Order: sequence, then C-alpha cells, then structure tokens
Amino acid sequence: MLQLEHIGKQFANGVVALHDISLHLQAGEIVTLVGASGCGKSTLLRLVAGLEPPSTGRVALAGEPLTAPHPAVGVIFQEPRLMPWLTVRANVAFGLAQLPAAEQMARTDAVLARVGLSNFADALPRQLSGGMAQRVAIARALVTRPALLLLDEPFSALDPFTKASMHEHLLDIWADTRPTLLLVTHDVEEALVLSDRVVVLHGHPGRLSQTLTLDLPRPRRRTSPEFQAWKQRVLDALAVEVGA
Repeated sequence: MLQLEHIGKQFANGVVALHDISLHLQAGEIVTLVGASGCGKSTLLRLVAGLEPPSTGRVALAGEPLTAPHPAVGVIFQEPRLMPWLTVRANVAFGLAQLPAAEQMARTDAVLARVGLSNFADALPRQLSGGMAQRVAIARALVTRPALLLLDEPFSALDPFTKASMHEHLLDIWADTRPTLLLVTHDVEEALVLSDRVVVLHGHPGRLSQTLTLDLPRPRRRTSPEFQAWKQRVLDALAVEVGA
C-alpha cells in the first residue's frame, strides 16, 4: 500500500535527518513511529505527505510515486489548525469543494455524527474544548475518505483522560473504512493502544532500529500484564539509543 524504499533526507544546511529507511505498510494497517526527539519522525511523515522530497530513495502509494500532496493522503497535525472564522461544519467540509453541495452536506453530517459533534455543527472553534477541536480535525481528515491517514502527534496537547478517549474515538472511526494509518508519537502507551506495528527510530541521522509486531487483541487494557510487557519491550528498544 505505502512503500518507503531507502529513504534519506539531507537539508540545505547539510544536516542529514534520515538515512536509508525502508518500510512497507499494508492496506488497513496502523503503524506508529516512536523515537527520541530529533530522530526524524516528523520529517519522515512530511516526506510521505508530499510536503517535501526525499534526498534519496522513493515514496510510493499503491505503486504511484508520491512527490506532492495527494488527494488519497490525509494529515492530522499536532494542533487542530481549524479556521477560526468558519463553523465546525464549514471547517470539516472545506476539502469537499469539488463535490456537489448535497454530497458535501451528506458526507459532512455523517462524519460529524461519527465523532459525536452533530450538536456543535454551527459552533465556532473558539467555543470548543481541546478534545472537541481535535475531533473536528479528525473529521476534516476523514471526510475526504483518504486511503492513507498521517497523524503527527495529534493528541500530545490533551490531558490523559481526553487523550484516552480520543484513542477510542480514532479506533472506532478507523474500523468503519479501515484506512492505513501512519502515526508519530512520543507516547509509548498511545503507540501500543493504537498500533499493529511499532517502528523504533534512532538518530542522528534517523534510521530504522526495530519493528515490533503486536499480538495484543483489541480493545487493549493498559493495565493488563500483556500490555505492560509490551510497554517494557518498546521502552527497552528506545533505551538502546541512550545506552540505558
């Protein structure tokens, strides 16, 4: 589905951010990138989003090279990035301008119902809590029905209770159409709650260190012995970077 083949990235100032990363994602798979700050996780996500090109290697979606933003690829950022002058409904529908008005409304209303925000469709972003605003961002990304959804630490600014609720919302929505998800996070528990695979990056430059395929059934209980054992495995893989 998504192919990253021998990806490298060197910036104009000479800094090498990524080195020889190869990774394949299957359709409907959830893969999370974890690693210390500065190891190139977000840079790799930007390359997949088509926001900048790799220096070496190839990014492809279903065999098609990704060299620019693509309509089949959605992105959810760390901040909701809602347009403050537009209502919730208008923010969600912003990427549907090419569709007939009736279809825009049907899609928008359906996805707002799915994220539990139908009653806030006419609200402005300033009237929303942080968790509600991020649900709007998720709805906006999903309303275009992307084959691939990229998430760059989308829940990092939320309190633990709201974050756990957002994990359940995301998995619930993902189960409807099962797009492929590629997530960047510093939160090991978040990675374990959401992922089929956890990919550990080390830097500098960023390189693929380990790929861990999870065998935890969903829904996942954070307090279970199996979950805690996996958490320790990921922490041990991350600790290699600092020699712990």
